[in-house]
Amino acid sequence: MFKRLILLGAVSGVLAGIAAIVYQKVYTSSTGADFSAIAKPVNIIVVCTLANIVASLGYALLAKWLPRAAEIVFNFVFVILTFATILGPFAAKLPLTVEAPELFPGLTVPMHFFPVLAWFTLKPLFIKK
Repeated sequence: MFKRLILLGAVSGVLAGIAAIVYQKVYTSSTGADFSAIAKPVNIIVVCTLANIVASLGYALLAKWLPRAAEIVFNFVFVILTFATILGPFAAKLPLTVEAPELFPGLTVPMHFFPVLAWFTLKPLFIKK
């Protein structure tokens, strides 16, 4: 099961990163605000992938320590941590040269939900009860 969880983390992370980059392209074309120098596509994929691999490791640990409650505890913690991460874009200090910095949270906040959505969506394909 451990190998399948790591694979779940990697695949869902990469897919979340790709979805985030597509969203970035749509957001940029819709608003004209280009933050690609700050939110670099390669960094987006790396962060999404690492986040979901860490989530998979967390799930594996919970499944070992709390076999009956692992699912609900993990889901609750993953969602709470995801909501906590959206504070970062609001606190970010952008360079003074960036045009329309008020649009930055509109780009980055939705991206924070892509990893958790991808992980929950793909989990049934990798982990059978």
